[in-house]
Amino acid sequence: MKLSLLSAASVGVLCAAMSAAALDAITIKGSKFFNSKTGDQFFFKGIAYQPRTGFKGETMDPLADTVGCKRDIEVFKDLGINSIRVYEVDYTKNHDTCMKLLEDAGIYLVLDMPSPKYSINRKQPYWDHDMMSHWTAKVDAFSKYKNLLAWIAGNEVANDVETTPSAAFVKAAIRDMKAYLKKKGLSTPVGYADNDDMHIRMNLINYFNCGDKDSRADFYGVNIYRWCGDTADFKTSGYEDVTKNMTDYTIPSVLTEYGCNLVRPRTFPELKSLYGSDMGNTFSGGIMYEYSEEDNKYGIVKVNYGDSKVEKNDDYDNLKKALKDAKPKTIKIGDYKPSGKDSVCPKPSDTWHVKSEVLPPTPSSARCKCMMDSLGCTFKSESLSADEGKAVGEAVGHICGQTSCSEISYDTVKGNYGNFVACDPTQRSAWAVNKNYLNQNKAKCEVKGADTKTVSSPKQEDQAVCLKEKDDVGNAGSPSSNTGDSNSSGGGSSKTDSSDREESGSESDSSSKNSSSTMLAVQPLATLLASAAALFYLF
Repeated sequence: MKLSLLSAASVGVLCAAMSAAALDAITIKGSKFFNSKTGDQFFFKGIAYQPRTGFKGETMDPLADTVGCKRDIEVFKDLGINSIRVYEVDYTKNHDTCMKLLEDAGIYLVLDMPSPKYSINRKQPYWDHDMMSHWTAKVDAFSKYKNLLAWIAGNEVANDVETTPSAAFVKAAIRDMKAYLKKKGLSTPVGYADNDDMHIRMNLINYFNCGDKDSRADFYGVNIYRWCGDTADFKTSGYEDVTKNMTDYTIPSVLTEYGCNLVRPRTFPELKSLYGSDMGNTFSGGIMYEYSEEDNKYGIVKVNYGDSKVEKNDDYDNLKKALKDAKPKTIKIGDYKPSGKDSVCPKPSDTWHVKSEVLPPTPSSARCKCMMDSLGCTFKSESLSADEGKAVGEAVGHICGQTSCSEISYDTVKGNYGNFVACDPTQRSAWAVNKNYLNQNKAKCEVKGADTKTVSSPKQEDQAVCLKEKDDVGNAGSPSSNTGDSNSSGGGSSKTDSSDREESGSESDSSSKNSSSTMLAVQPLATLLASAAALFYLF
């Protein structure tokens, strides 16, 4: 009897030691992840975790739901996973309890930077200081946790040829968030997850791993749902083609979502390839979509917010067995010699609407404030109602159809980005309203349906001074890659030229005359302000 107790205690010590080892920092060398302390190669055996059933509120946050965490982490341990991917959290809440429970269970977190209200809109993308401030706040809230393994800066943002311009803004966000992390003394990797679209996938794969190393993704994720049922195999499922695409890649590749649900119960036969000889030398494991059974029918358990009950389905047992049987061949960090070659940046084409060498500017709240201080005609309030937003959106579309708004617009094919393209939608709209005011020799400062005001003596006389302001990661100010307007002042004289598994976003074609890549960077304010669902982030 004593021997049995001693054995149990020994097992407990061993498990605790294994758990502690699992939480050593994970580092990247070449195209693989490694445990920085032991040197062992790390493979993700993860699951997407975003329970939604029974939630009431504005921002879903499973890592602030202590009842749910205590319930689900016991399930995670039984399942045998080492990581979870979470898409949405409320960074203002406390996450200490859930993150400690995950840490004690040896489970790492992969967290998406965007949120439903603050994500890059694929149809009319932008990257501004307001959005960046919410991403940096999330970084500040979660970087204290030792089991935060990686960030994802975009999920299936560009998902077809017409939305490829959005990739430029995602890459700009990666550049800026990596710079922010570095400034904070952090080295958490920042990656991107694509949707495996056959028409654009190679351009995306190459784009996020080419050019300036400070702007590249640290790892690349593929969301893939091709392997459906036991009758498919490595070749017929298309997994072979996906693996070939990443063979010479110089950064790690991960299946950031997998788990076709066309045939249920799912038996997850793809794991034999993912963790075996077919893919194990190319991919660093994957994250199964998803934990909780929701309306989209991808879950392995049924759970409700605030309820400790868990109901497992057949998929659960099948995934548990498949993960248990997955024993990838590993290599020690000291024995690994990275190979592969840097990707070549794609050129603009019929299927790629981006000049890869040029990125949108880093947001600068100081530059935008300075610009606002230069306006002789602006809005009375810094925040507009939904009705005002609709009126302003229509007015700006009309204004920029009559005159050049290049300072707040962009052309991703030519690599042109206005000096104030990274200001928030209200600020960009105010710039356009002021431009119209100047074009009318200051005769009218009005937008039907919105309250405006004139400023007789703007604080800033020359907008060119604003370009010298530092950006939000501390870089010295400089003009953007813009070939359009050069307004010398705001309130005084000015040179004028009369020439979303779902995501949704609003569109605006008001200034798109020659190319789908040429866009007025003013998100229609009616959509932006009326509902958070308008900027829905995919999960």
